[in-house]
Amino acid sequence: MPSQTVFLVENHEDTARYMRFFLQQLDYTVCVAADMTTALREIPKSCCDVLISDIGLPDGDGWQLLEKLGDARPPFTIAMSGYATSNDQSKSRAAGYDHHLVKPFTPDELLELLRQADKMKGAGP
Repeated sequence: MPSQTVFLVENHEDTARYMRFFLQQLDYTVCVAADMTTALREIPKSCCDVLISDIGLPDGDGWQLLEKLGDARPPFTIAMSGYATSNDQSKSRAAGYDHHLVKPFTPDELLELLRQADKMKGAGP
């Protein structure tokens, strides 16, 4: 099934652990960073297909992360955040995210977005 690499940027340790486990069970390769600095260093080296980034990070935010990645940004990007206003969602789109998941979200909501990423790559059904 999936043969994609997901890069997860999440500073909440339990959330990162759960999401990594969940994605690995679905056969995704998962890389994790807990802050923007690490993500900026590691994402270009990871050749990841999907970026899932929290908006609130200890050393910046997910919007800045995507801007700073520039051409090194992965082809499919998902912002995730407790910031749920339409303004926050618009800001994610303006920053270049393909989607904005509002926490807490269900595994099915995330799976649907990952299926879209699979189809974009040609790996999905």
